[in-house]
Amino acid sequence: MQHYQDQDHFLVALDCIIFGFDGEELKLLLIKRDFEPERGNWSLMGGFLQKKESLDTAAGRILNNLTGIKDIFLEQLHAFGEVNRDPEERTISIAYYALIDVNSHDKELVKQHSASWFSIHDLPELIFDHQQMVEAALKRLRHKAAHEPVGFELLPDKFTLPQLQKLYESIYNTDLDKRNFRRRVLSMGVLVNTKEKQKNYSKKGAFLYKFDEDEYSKKLDNGDSTVFKPIKN
Repeated sequence: MQHYQDQDHFLVALDCIIFGFDGEELKLLLIKRDFEPERGNWSLMGGFLQKKESLDTAAGRILNNLTGIKDIFLEQLHAFGEVNRDPEERTISIAYYALIDVNSHDKELVKQHSASWFSIHDLPELIFDHQQMVEAALKRLRHKAAHEPVGFELLPDKFTLPQLQKLYESIYNTDLDKRNFRRRVLSMGVLVNTKEKQKNYSKKGAFLYKFDEDEYSKKLDNGDSTVFKPIKN
């Protein structure tokens, strides 16, 4: 420590942009901040890096504290370090974004943190630079979803093709042609028809599919880097 005693010291925070999908809309999980500054205002879920934690471990801890979920898609996004971004003290924030199935999280934990889901297209005003973080995370999600199967992290294990289409329409805030979308996703060869049907919305029902991660990995190993193209770029 003596070798760095003349250097400035400041806080390292982690903020999690938590995306979910409720079957209709892409949503963002926000909390009501319960301490100053900005007490009572809407915020991303965050916390401070502890002395013996790695960044990834700290982000996972913060996410688990709010949702009760472990082992989900969680990726480091960007560092935010404007000098006055936190009026209380100089703080560097490392932002992560997470993708979860909204039905899999612990609703009681969410309630304890005064958290709520908001449509990504109708967010309240956020504290500090959190809106900038959300915009950066949405941009990253849109890029990855066009080239990798990260969207399945937002769906239940079994899903219908209409649900899958609705997800991508919500991510990109656009309408997709039903026939073209189905042809495109089925031609990739990474969806398995379970032969089960969801009959929530019609008597005929819709087949439930699963994402075949092994088949996807096999295609990548065989050099098929363009296997995943759910929408037109």
